[in-house]
Amino acid sequence: MNEETINLGIRKFLKQFGVSAQREIERALQAAEQSGQLPASGVVKVAATLRIAGTARDFTIEGEIPLN
Repeated sequence: MNEETINLGIRKFLKQFGVSAQREIERALQAAEQSGQLPASGVVKVAATLRIAGTARDFTIEGEIPLN
């Protein structure tokens, strides 16, 4: 395994994921706002799960996005 090649691949994947995830979150929030379904708390809970094919490893990150 070439560590530099792996690191570049990971960074490329994470950049693609970050941009795509942000776009999807924005779309979901806009749709929820238009339909009147945004939470009254002003906070949306989010989670992302990373699955690594060929391994028994799943990793989930949970967080909150403030709306105000």
